[in-house]
Amino acid sequence: MNLIAAVDNKWGIGYKNKLLISIPDDMKFFKEMTTGKVCIMGRNTLDSLPGGRPLDGRINIVLTKDKSFKKNGVVVVNSVDEALDAVKEYNTKDIFVIGGESVYSQFMPYIDTAYITYIDYTYQADKYIENLDKNEHWKMVVESEEQTYFDVEYYYRKYVKA
Repeated sequence: MNLIAAVDNKWGIGYKNKLLISIPDDMKFFKEMTTGKVCIMGRNTLDSLPGGRPLDGRINIVLTKDKSFKKNGVVVVNSVDEALDAVKEYNTKDIFVIGGESVYSQFMPYIDTAYITYIDYTYQADKYIENLDKNEHWKMVVESEEQTYFDVEYYYRKYVKA
């Protein structure tokens, strides 16, 4: 199972239910990586998407505590076990956990590959994910050349669980 996220240099991922920064090439990378795949997200992540609509061309699984929540185009689950049951027929390489903070944390034991857009800047953030550079069970196996978006430097990184 995969994790995909954009993080700042303190591994912040969001502020007030929004991304810290929207980098067009990173959005394109996210779309290329996840189209045709399964995306597991929390309710706030779904609500933060344009128009609060599910992602086109993907199977959208939304984890929420709200047992009455329903939305067209999404599979609603109320627990990690229900989510794992909903994806059991798919190849784990085709499953992406896309946020937010709580969902990343709950699925971390099941994730073996992480695609991180590492933004070399500190933003004001109120949501974070685990810093994989500080976890001995994770190894960075790929890092792109430096990318830039105006004056922001960022890198595409791939981590695998050791």
